[in-house]
Amino acid sequence: MPTTSELAKAAGQALEFLKAQPEIQEAEVFAAANGSLLTRINYTSHIPCNGVEEPKSTESYGIGIQAVFATPEGRKIGFGSEPSDLTLEGARRALDKARQGAVHDPEFHSLPRPTGEPRTLGDYHDPKLLRVPDEALVEAGWKVVSGTLRTFVASSRLAELAGSEAAVKTLGLILGGDVTILQERVAVVSTHMPTVQTDESTLVMSFLTAMVESEDAKGSGWSTGTRLDHFTDEAGVDAAVNAIRAIGGQRVRSGDYTVIFGRQPVADLLNNLVLPACTASSFYTSSTPFLGKLGRPVASPMFSIYDHGAMPGLMGSKGITCEGLPTGRTDLIKNGRLVGCLSNWYETQRLLRDRKLTEKLGVDADAARGALAPRNGFRFGAGGGRQFDCQPGVSASNVVVEGAESVSLDELIGRVRNGLYVGRIWYTYPINGLRAGDFTCTVVADSFIIRDGRLAEPIKANTIRINDSVTRVLTHIVGITKDVKGTLVWAADEVVYAPEIAVTGVHVDEIAGFMEDLT
Repeated sequence: MPTTSELAKAAGQALEFLKAQPEIQEAEVFAAANGSLLTRINYTSHIPCNGVEEPKSTESYGIGIQAVFATPEGRKIGFGSEPSDLTLEGARRALDKARQGAVHDPEFHSLPRPTGEPRTLGDYHDPKLLRVPDEALVEAGWKVVSGTLRTFVASSRLAELAGSEAAVKTLGLILGGDVTILQERVAVVSTHMPTVQTDESTLVMSFLTAMVESEDAKGSGWSTGTRLDHFTDEAGVDAAVNAIRAIGGQRVRSGDYTVIFGRQPVADLLNNLVLPACTASSFYTSSTPFLGKLGRPVASPMFSIYDHGAMPGLMGSKGITCEGLPTGRTDLIKNGRLVGCLSNWYETQRLLRDRKLTEKLGVDADAARGALAPRNGFRFGAGGGRQFDCQPGVSASNVVVEGAESVSLDELIGRVRNGLYVGRIWYTYPINGLRAGDFTCTVVADSFIIRDGRLAEPIKANTIRINDSVTRVLTHIVGITKDVKGTLVWAADEVVYAPEIAVTGVHVDEIAGFMEDLT
């Protein structure tokens, strides 16, 4: 994997080469190297297995060039990249691709320019995560497996079901998931920001699902972090505990309930519905349910969310964006009011110049400018790495959810009194397009009936779906817990630091069981 200094040297040389090309008006060079180390977990107590099934690693590096060309047909912009070659010859091939694919874009105004904000985060990565030996990768996998098995074997509930502690494994104990380490190095330089900027970032994360197969019980656990020394068996222990708690799951009838959404559902709803609705591109294309509502209420007054890419110690933090601009805090919803958007340079420039800006945002350009700071221009690759072979998109980094009147989970359950606790959902997506706000998802694990102010029977997995509107959910929030935890969603680029949130009137539909269908 190339060093950061090698990336910086390559980017600087490529820009000097581009400056010498007479038809190029502006240019930007982005060099990146990414490493992904993964330990796949596959433990089954009743079928021969390896436990830590598939330790592996992948590595990629290369250079990407975006250039603005003066042509007889007018100004054109193009992008090209070259993998595994940081030499001037690689830059020349990337430029040839950019020139060949150049098009006229009437919505393009310029490549990124300095915003006046200073960079505040540097030298924040863990060097140990950049040089993880094979043994440490395998050890991380066994750490979570051991935590899961220790929890299963120590469970009096499982021992009672199996007849003895020694027979617990005969119940069909299953653990699946992975431990993943990401290593990212980038260098970026451009005509308008001619000093090469570099960044190094690392993270370690785990997501696991545990099952007691004989009892049709499933539970999940996860962990996020930025330092190898801080990695523990937390995800494995939590998965086992939640699987044990799910034994004896009950069905729930269709109806409207007060629901406490656990941290994973909160993260999933934000990732698939709320954050896409808070991007500058969604406002430009009029595809957000918040159209025309900048500065207006869109949620309960007790609800606030912000994105902060420069917060030390948080897993999604980066020193700079993939456009070479500083990361920082962007408030999205504050005390229930929409106050900002996630954006990159391109989206900010075209929206500020849109003739329908006031209609789309609800304010004029002067009022909108502060809400469209381009702090989120990243070249992420579906859950990991900053990619040299694509142009910047708009992505969140660390999304933090806060409540105006934060309470403990026990207090929130007591307030709800009777309802549902939903701990894990999946396949969350908008119905009728994002602008409509309608969504659906399936409740798959870690969920309970709330009765008389306490968690009562577990809810049987995959037996209910939630069908509701995200705008209604946001405005019917009645409580938010005080403790947040870094929470992962599959293939998401951001980390959500999520609490639990109580919402009234959530519509739930029962999913008919197979045997019930036959009768």
